[in-house]
Amino acid sequence: MKFFIDTANIDQIRDAQELGILDGVTTNPSLMAKEGITGKNNILKHYVDICNIVDGDVSAEVIATDLQGMITEGEALADLHEQIVVKVPMIRDGVKALKYFADKGIRTNCTLVFSPGQALLAAKAGATYVSPFIGRLDDVSSDGIHLISEIRHIYDNYGYQTEILAASIRHTMHIIDCAKVGADVMTGPLSAIEGLLKHPLTDIGLEKFLADYNKGN
Repeated sequence: MKFFIDTANIDQIRDAQELGILDGVTTNPSLMAKEGITGKNNILKHYVDICNIVDGDVSAEVIATDLQGMITEGEALADLHEQIVVKVPMIRDGVKALKYFADKGIRTNCTLVFSPGQALLAAKAGATYVSPFIGRLDDVSSDGIHLISEIRHIYDNYGYQTEILAASIRHTMHIIDCAKVGADVMTGPLSAIEGLLKHPLTDIGLEKFLADYNKGN
């Protein structure tokens, strides 16, 4: 399972990279604005700055919702850096854009996916990644993890190479549950990733080991 961090915060990206488990980054204009990064040129520069920190893919989102606008923005984003993956919304023109980019060899991440049918369309159009938003489904009393399971089943049926990127991860158990049902990638906050480190028995065991060692010193 690949681990992506969902943020525009440079310090958090560096922390995850230094941990040695980071495979990529997802971000969007809202996350950029949260870090005080606004304006087209500043946003584009920030994408490049992120690419220069991490070794893996960096998803950069188009703002346009029409086909030509998405194509223009997506090609410009892809030209920024070889690690850029163009993030495209799951709408009618978005599916057309996914096909266009696939034919041009530009990698894509289909975002705002909430159903197996949407995920199937994204794979058919040649998306590199599909991003089901499991936390947002949980918020409205739907089962986000079950959606991951359904998409996994469909993709395995037909051998689609599109990777399932579990997005809107809210906590550590989301990561574990996504791993159980076969998500290829998770993207979430650093806190959820670091939660995997924690177990009280680890702390108790280490404390005892150190206490026993220090008895003879």
